[in-house]
Amino acid sequence: MKYALIAIATLLAAPAFAGDAAVGEAEFKKCKACHAIIDDAGTEIQKGGKTAPNLYGVIGRQIGALEGYAYGDDLVAAGKDGRVWDEASLAEYIADPTAWLRANTGNDKAKSKMSFKLKSKGADVAAYLASVKPAQ
Repeated sequence: MKYALIAIATLLAAPAFAGDAAVGEAEFKKCKACHAIIDDAGTEIQKGGKTAPNLYGVIGRQIGALEGYAYGDDLVAAGKDGRVWDEASLAEYIADPTAWLRANTGNDKAKSKMSFKLKSKGADVAAYLASVKPAQ
């Protein structure tokens, strides 16, 4: 009985959301047409497009608020209360950006500039992006 309780406690303490960062790094190639990952020193972690925001440190960043990038009004509205990206919300967003915005802004006409949908492995990409961030 004691071991059963320990096992249950361990499961409850485990994070509810877990992707595979190594799989996500490989999957990120689909994102590179628009996104790059460039650290604060200017080092390119992932060379990519400049039409979409830099994803370095995106997990923990306020939604729609990276200085120097012109986000769509609906994404800005989703983060206006200070809400930040976490792995779960980012994975959900990249699976269907427009649906996520509509659900998270209450605006049934919300649209995303991001037209690409990553239907699978979004949790893995989110885990990878969580791993590329400034040291705490």
